[in-house]
Parts: sequence; structure tokens; C-alpha cells
Amino acid sequence: MNAKSGSSVASGSRFGSLDFFRGVTMFFLIAESTEIYDHLVDPALKSTIIASIGMQFHHHPWNGLRFWDLIQPFFMFIVGAAMPFSFGRRWDRGDSWGVTFRHALLRSSLLLAFGVGLYCIEPGKLTFELWNVLAQLSFTYLVAFLMMRRPAWFQIGFTLLLLALTEILYRSWPVPGFDQPFTPDHNFGSYVDLFLMGKLSKGHWVAFNAVPTTAHTMWGVLAGQVLRSGRSPGQKIRTLAIAGSIAVVLGYALDPVTPIIKRICTSSFVIVSGGWCLLALGFSYWLVDVKKIERGPRFFTYVGMNSLFIYLFTNTRGSEWLAGLVKPFTMGFFAWSGDVPAKIITSLVVWGLLWYFCYWLYQRRIFFKI
Repeated sequence: MNAKSGSSVASGSRFGSLDFFRGVTMFFLIAESTEIYDHLVDPALKSTIIASIGMQFHHHPWNGLRFWDLIQPFFMFIVGAAMPFSFGRRWDRGDSWGVTFRHALLRSSLLLAFGVGLYCIEPGKLTFELWNVLAQLSFTYLVAFLMMRRPAWFQIGFTLLLLALTEILYRSWPVPGFDQPFTPDHNFGSYVDLFLMGKLSKGHWVAFNAVPTTAHTMWGVLAGQVLRSGRSPGQKIRTLAIAGSIAVVLGYALDPVTPIIKRICTSSFVIVSGGWCLLALGFSYWLVDVKKIERGPRFFTYVGMNSLFIYLFTNTRGSEWLAGLVKPFTMGFFAWSGDVPAKIITSLVVWGLLWYFCYWLYQRRIFFKI
């Protein structure tokens, strides 16, 4: 991992919409480490509109879809959307496929190392778990790279094949106790986890999610190729909007047959969330690159430009360290407002400091990448 100068940030081949979309996703993701979403659903706020909003920032317990269930697909998708730009520039300047493959393989290995390593911090000992988004991304990223020079129809067909394979394995796995496709801890994904790691996730997540969610990264690649193409802005927006709308409608329509379950990445979930990814990118492109609206989006762009740094910082107890610094003051000065409001203010201050770290790095053109 290295820190690079920001001279390339202003490059004409860079789409601000990608940084904005990534920034919005990371801005909400790092907020989780401040515990603000937990405070919003505190029993003291039960039956209030604040609690209703707060519930949207928690994963659905099983069958259903909330806003927070889209954050991981957004993350995987935007990585794919950036790939045609990063690798395209390298191929345009003459780098061979072999050279870029070695880079992709190295990056995939580092993502896996970071993903597994993060799970060793909380228990304070070496452990092997593959549920982290970075560990999952290490797989989807490499597969997307291997497929990105194939025709669009081939890439789409490959992702549909992955979803079909997932559907078949879950529905036909014959091992007793793991032959219930849509039951927590009794499905094919749980069987794979016991085989790979010898344990199950307390939240019913499964490592096999990396296979179906590969579609998110590959659809991101296709969307990035659309943005990088010579089509007019209107054509690009229509392509993303139509594809996204079809996927959203299809995903919800499949729910009675295959339930929308984020925790095991069912095909219906992948399709509906992939549709929302396409629509979100289309909106970001219209807002930032077509309408040229900068002041508001730039707030999120600061975070998007250093997404890896802030993700690793918050997942290595950086937010806890900040909270320890500000808590005596916020809880003291705002004690009059009540315990929960004071905690929310504390989280907001920590959230603001996390944003400022990204802003500080952006102002000095320091960007951490692998």
C-alpha cells in the first residue's frame, strides 16, 4: 500500500461520479463504527420516526431488504466500475495483460490479507474468517479482472451462470441438516463454512456469498465500460437506468420463489441490489458529470478518494480511539439533553472527525491505494 500524489485526480479520464458514489457509500459505512445507528434504535426512541429511520441502517434479520443491505453491494459494484478506467489506462499506454494480471493478483492477495487480518483484532488472536467484505472482494475482484475483456454478453451470461449455480446448490444440496436452502445455519453456505472454517457466523453470514456477489463487481465493470464508452451522456444514463429498473423489478418479482436474503446472497437479492447499484451510479453520473454540481457532492468525494484508508482505520478501532478523546466533553457538555441524545452527539462528532481526516488527506493530495 502506498500514498500517491493527487496529480492524476484532475485527469480528464476520471469520472467524478465514481468518487462521489464511493464516497457516499463509505461515509455511511464508517458511521457504523461510531455506533450512531445503534443509538438511533435505542429503546428510549421506540416508536419514533428516528427509530424507523435507524432501522434502515441495520441489516434485515432475514427475508427482506433495507437500505443498509445495499451498502456492501454498492461497495463491490463501485470497485468493478472503476476497473475499466484503471486497467484501461494501463492497457492504453502499452502495459501487457500479464503485467496487469500480476497487479490484479497482488491486489487481490492484499485484500484477502486485510480482510482476514481485521477479524484477528477483536478476539485478540489469530483466526480465520472469510465473511469480511474485503475477503469477499478479493475473490470477486480477481474474477472480474479475468472476465473484463470478454464481450458484454459473455460477462452477463457468466454472472447469470453463477447465480444459477448458487440457486442449484442451495436447493439440491443433499447433506442432512444443510438441505434447507433458505433456513439460517442449515443451508449449503453454512455447510461450506463448517468445511472451510469449522464454525458458523453468529449473524448467519456465509463465505460462499463471494460467488453470487461476484455479479455485483462484474456488473460494475460493465457499467464502467458504459461510462468509458463514446456514447452520449443521455445514452449512458438511459442504459444504466433501463438496466437498473429491469433488475429491481425482476428481483422483487422473484421474491415469492427465491426470497430476498442478503445474509446468504440469494439470486433475487443479488439482482434487486444490483439494480439499485445501476440506478445509483446513473444518478451519480447525471448529478456530478452531466449537471456538473460540485459543492454538495465534493463533501462525499473527500471520503471516496481515501476509502481504503478510512475503512481500515475504522476497522482497527480508530473510531473507538476518537470516541475516547471526545466522550468526556460531549457527554459532559450535553448531559442536560439526556443520555441517548448525548451519545448521538458524541457519535456525530466522531463521524465528523473521520470525515475531516479524509478532507485533510485530500487537501494535501495524499491518497492511499494498493
